Amino acid sequence: MPTHDHLEPVFSASDLVRSFLAAMEARDLDKAYTFLADGFQMTFPGGAVFHTLEELVAWGKGRYHFVSKTYDQFDEVTTDNDQVVYCFGTLAGEWPDGSRFEGIRFIDRFTVRGDRLVDQQVWNDLAEKANF
Repeated sequence: MPTHDHLEPVFSASDLVRSFLAAMEARDLDKAYTFLADGFQMTFPGGAVFHTLEELVAWGKGRYHFVSKTYDQFDEVTTDNDQVVYCFGTLAGEWPDGSRFEGIRFIDRFTVRGDRLVDQQVWNDLAEKANF
């Protein structure tokens, strides 16, 4: 019986999103960039649009010291040209004043084309819990 040990692992669109988000949480921007297509764009709550990861990190500094995600689920949808990945769960972290937060809902929507992320759209309740 033939073995398949020589085959490369198959990664799903959700795996790609998970890897990107893990790199971002670790603030490994060099690694995070390897998952992005040219022209990648991020849209965050309040309509904040970013074209670089450094812009996003700078924007977040005034909102929290750090944030981490706990994932409840990843859903994939295939369109004519792309795959769309929705992930949702809760956020935890630390506000600028040092106090902690947890249990804040979020949804991220990614467009995946080939093996790269084309865009990210983010919705969360962070502003509902913060005193910006």
